[in-house]
Amino acid sequence: MSAFLSSKLSTVGRSLIRSFGNDLSAAKAPHETMTKLSYQCLFLQQQRTFIQMRTRLKVVDNSGAKRVMCIQALKGRRGARLGDTIIASVKEAQPNGKVKKGDVVYGVVVRAAMQRSRCDGSEIRFDDNAVVLVNKQGEPIGTRIYGPVPHELRKKKHVKILTLAEHIA
Repeated sequence: MSAFLSSKLSTVGRSLIRSFGNDLSAAKAPHETMTKLSYQCLFLQQQRTFIQMRTRLKVVDNSGAKRVMCIQALKGRRGARLGDTIIASVKEAQPNGKVKKGDVVYGVVVRAAMQRSRCDGSEIRFDDNAVVLVNKQGEPIGTRIYGPVPHELRKKKHVKILTLAEHIA
């Protein structure tokens, strides 16, 4: 039974890896095929890292921008996390908004795909990277903020963003 199962697994593994463009017909043992398959799967998984230069972010306020690209994280050498301020360029914008395509703006990261530990031992992670556009003084440009916003922004002195948010996570 175990020999039958291992031969089926090796056949499935070979067909999956061939679909990625690699030919493993020369593999001699089923465990070699499964090892190479597991390395392929680990390589294809999305790695969640800091928000760094050239990261595309979703804008979750009504300032007029839809998508921005990070130019620079203002604090930290490695990148920005929840509550950090970034400099970004507007890549997509609504026609009658306060900001236009190509504008260089400041933004506060309100959702990040990289997980962050909380004081109580729990961890928070979002599905996307999102930002709220602010001016140089740190006040939001928009008047509404959509979606959940973590309460860690209170520690970073972004209380105005929390008051505009519809849901605090």
